[in-house]
Amino acid sequence: MASIDLNADLGESFGVWRLGADEQLLDLVTSANVACGFHAGDPLTLRRTCELAADKGVRVGAQVSYRDLVGFGRRFLDVAPDDLAADVLYQLGALEAMCRAAGTRVRYVKPHGALYNAVVHHEAQAAALVEAVTAYDRALPVVGLPASALLRLAAAAGLPTVTEFFADRAYRPDGTLQPRTEPGAVLDDPDEIAARAVRLCTAGVVTAVDRAQVPTSAATICLHGDNPHAVAAAQRVRAALLDAGVSVEAFTT
Repeated sequence: MASIDLNADLGESFGVWRLGADEQLLDLVTSANVACGFHAGDPLTLRRTCELAADKGVRVGAQVSYRDLVGFGRRFLDVAPDDLAADVLYQLGALEAMCRAAGTRVRYVKPHGALYNAVVHHEAQAAALVEAVTAYDRALPVVGLPASALLRLAAAAGLPTVTEFFADRAYRPDGTLQPRTEPGAVLDDPDEIAARAVRLCTAGVVTAVDRAQVPTSAATICLHGDNPHAVAAAQRVRAALLDAGVSVEAFTT
């Protein structure tokens, strides 16, 4: 693999509550998954995050989620498909307004948290998300887990699809993410995170929680902005990728 995109979840502060080192991460990533106000982020935070991303030449993606501020979008909600499609469309429009004011635009869509994991297998919710994106912009790429229902349905609808790898999350043998409720689900060692990113790009595998070597590939690597070690991990990932001959560039579709 000659190049890889680096993305991070940003814009997740709310009022006086601060989460993540957004400005520092925007110096390291090529794509920013910006919260849309449903799981995190208030309007001023979203506007400032979009402005910072535009100033630093980082692409903005809409990180859409369940309407769950209290649970940070990490609880599955059995939302009716038409409600979910409307919620996603609403979030896209809100972030697009902030982007336009900042001189940029929404360049892709990525579900957040429990919604991300749900649409790996949940056909109805995956279809609802695809419906919202196609209603908004049929050229807008959708980011998701390889072999997920979301990416399969998005491709069938003619949407560009982007596969993703999580350098700071543990994987199950089937290629899905280890639930956050289970031990070891989130990695915090920057060197280990960097080594996993390099191995993805150079060998196309990830070591699962049972030590199985799981084949995988991706066009973008995610680093969670709410991880206390996010900045150190992003620095190590960039350096390790460059040392391995892998350039860090925004994905193309």
